Amino acid sequence: MSRFRITIAYDGQPFAGWQKQLDATTVQGLIERALSKVSGCGEGERICVHGSGRTDAGVHALGQVAHFDAREGASLDSDAWRRALNVNLPPTVRIMDCAEAPSDFHARFDACRKTYAYHVHHAPVLPPHAAGRAWHVFGKLDYAVLEAGLASLSGQHDFTAFAANRGDASDQSSRVRTIFDAWLSVDGDRLILRFSGDGFLYKMVRLLTGGLVRCAQGRERIEWFTALLHRPTAAAKAPYCAPADGLYLERVDYALDPAE
Repeated sequence: MSRFRITIAYDGQPFAGWQKQLDATTVQGLIERALSKVSGCGEGERICVHGSGRTDAGVHALGQVAHFDAREGASLDSDAWRRALNVNLPPTVRIMDCAEAPSDFHARFDACRKTYAYHVHHAPVLPPHAAGRAWHVFGKLDYAVLEAGLASLSGQHDFTAFAANRGDASDQSSRVRTIFDAWLSVDGDRLILRFSGDGFLYKMVRLLTGGLVRCAQGRERIEWFTALLHRPTAAAKAPYCAPADGLYLERVDYALDPAE
């Protein structure tokens, strides 16, 4: 049985997130359906797709990674899988790359770094092509405050204050994560906040972004933000969650990748 690694891009607007659900359209569900169709699975059969992690409803991806095991006797090579899957997926979901992987590769457990990008439009009018794909923030923003807040994230921290309860995790789950780098890119009225780390909690990037923008607007002090970061308590939670529209899973890195 051959294992394949796929890199997926999708517009998250039409979907209820990555993870398959019985009563909603999801990216994982669509890919599994396409795989089962291409593979000629019978009724009740399905090829499972394992992603590097979940993205929530409305969140986009440029480089989500997943793996699947082809059925015994399947003769398609990686390029043929990519073409066949894209024929059977909506244009809002694309398999950007497909490659044969070692039999023990796991898209989730082997990931060593993920990079998320959050897009903010700061123009007086939001361009129509950015609707649903960026957060339109009005008024003055202090870019120096954004950069200072992003710089404070580097290293290992307890992100209890910047994590929402998904409802299916133990209260004892570790909230400690390592941020390798966080930085701001500015292109005219378009800002991109990037976060690269070993893993991210539920809504963590959106809560970090919401808090940082609040500080950059002058509506909270940066000391408030850093206190939540450096002195976490279960009672103190960041209350400002940026919308899903601007969030992108940009890339997932693996230790054995040739580029590493």
